[in-house]
Amino acid sequence: MKSKKLTALLLTVAMTASMLAGCGGDNAGGGDNAGGGDNAGGGAETSNAPETEGGSDETASSGDDGNKDIIDFTMFIAMPGPEINDGNEIQEIIAQKTGVRVKETWLTGQTAAEAVGTIIAGGEYPDFIDGGDGQMALYDADALVAWDDYLDKYPKLKAMYSDEEWDRFRQADGKIYWANIFQNTYGESKATTHNDEAFWIQAKVLAWDNYPEIKTLDQYFDLLERYAEANPTMEDGTEIIPYTILCEDWRYFCIENAGQFLDGYPNDGSVIVNTDTMKIEDYNTSETTHRYFRKLNEEYNKGIVDHEFATQTYDEYIAKLSTGRVLGMCDQWWDFAYTVNDVFKQQGLDLKGCNYVPLGLTIDEGMDNMWHTYGDTQNTANGVAITTSCKDVDAAFQFLEDCLDQEIHDLRFWGVEGVDYMVDDDGLYYRTEEQRMQCANTEYKASHLCTYSYLPQYLGTSSDGKNAMQPPEQTSEFFAGLAQPLVDCFEAYGVTTYVEMIGSVNKETGPWFPMYSFSNNMTTETPGGVAWTKMGEVKHEWLPKVVMSESFDGAWSDYMTAYEGCKPEDFLSEMQTELDRRAGQAQ
Repeated sequence: MKSKKLTALLLTVAMTASMLAGCGGDNAGGGDNAGGGDNAGGGAETSNAPETEGGSDETASSGDDGNKDIIDFTMFIAMPGPEINDGNEIQEIIAQKTGVRVKETWLTGQTAAEAVGTIIAGGEYPDFIDGGDGQMALYDADALVAWDDYLDKYPKLKAMYSDEEWDRFRQADGKIYWANIFQNTYGESKATTHNDEAFWIQAKVLAWDNYPEIKTLDQYFDLLERYAEANPTMEDGTEIIPYTILCEDWRYFCIENAGQFLDGYPNDGSVIVNTDTMKIEDYNTSETTHRYFRKLNEEYNKGIVDHEFATQTYDEYIAKLSTGRVLGMCDQWWDFAYTVNDVFKQQGLDLKGCNYVPLGLTIDEGMDNMWHTYGDTQNTANGVAITTSCKDVDAAFQFLEDCLDQEIHDLRFWGVEGVDYMVDDDGLYYRTEEQRMQCANTEYKASHLCTYSYLPQYLGTSSDGKNAMQPPEQTSEFFAGLAQPLVDCFEAYGVTTYVEMIGSVNKETGPWFPMYSFSNNMTTETPGGVAWTKMGEVKHEWLPKVVMSESFDGAWSDYMTAYEGCKPEDFLSEMQTELDRRAGQAQ
């Protein structure tokens, strides 16, 4: 059934392209917008195909059916990610509709800074790039195309942000060079998932203790200890790991920044903003952070914390979680869930209660938690950029525009109608259980699905006013996709979503939020940037030692001595200056 429907669709696309070519037309979208007239970006519909003359790093090539010229662009993303197959089915459909195909490559075996440094040294860049922590190096190398002369030509792309928000992307020369494409809501929010950081715990652990109220760090580890003592192995005899920690490279946020959340503050990432005094505070030296690391040290010496945590790579960490043997960890949802949850579904571990739910822990009872960020978070530190090696910059911008066309957006995130999702009599999208299993299959994702996940996209409500932009936020689909242990867990706590489960207070964050969008782009050209770099090096070295030490007090003292030698006051001073600037701009 799937093969016949998809073959028919590909044939239709090819015939449409042929007719357009025969009439001398060059419509990138094939005419109609799947959203019913309106488009995702709020601007005019795409009507002109990208120019093929000049091409990009790779020459323009004819599509497989010989009916439409396709520009092959390249993109490097400074994050690990899954490669899709050449000839990926949805990628080819998108290519026929837009005139563009993008070959994505991902980070492997290097840090983002190392990979970007290698690219800069070579002097040849992909057409698109998201440099992650290496983004500023690309800017400093004059490797990026400024967006200022292009944005007004592409209304959907420009509509992603207000003029004020676009201004926040401006660099020292006053120009815009990239846009972060995440956490951007179109229309009404439909959030069901806590896409942020939390202490996570398997649903089966909560069920075992009759769904207790877990509010503090001490209560969390007490439950893990008791469960591990009563259930030392999985059903197949695999030894469980009560708690593990990821601390590789930039992902060491999984070990180092919990103190700010446990103190009831939101994710400013590198500092605390005390809104009563409007002063920057250092969570690294707070009493709460001290208590947090003392607790990790205690649990490590009890055998509760994974004794391999300090040396495990990200891939090893994900593999470990995917076995279902890890009861809990502190991490961001996006850092593990999209891979691990698919494995659970394929192996039936979701039916055994291995899925993770978030807990909004604080250091003491009676405190508000702000683990969840309501609304959009604008991270200006990095994002998708077009490089100076791109030979057809207008075509590249046109493709970014086309990514926000509702029809293309639906193809990227929902797939092909009748193959990857169905539409009911009311126009609502849904998936059958077979389709859910199919879309979780690694081989199917590589050969068929193409999300272009680091190109412009939306959360929220489709331009049809009914459906969610992405399947996880479709309320009916969210509930239908929950394994029974998750349903039981939500019902026991009287909640319906992960957002309600974590129970964060809905306090508006200030215009300075998040402060990490400034610190992430600090360089060693300033004293604060030098201090920031040294602080990271010291924390990478010392925090695992502190957790594993047989004498916590001595290790903590040594760590604080090394930390103070970094001159964190220089970093905090520059962060205070930036806080004052951002707060002042908003007045």
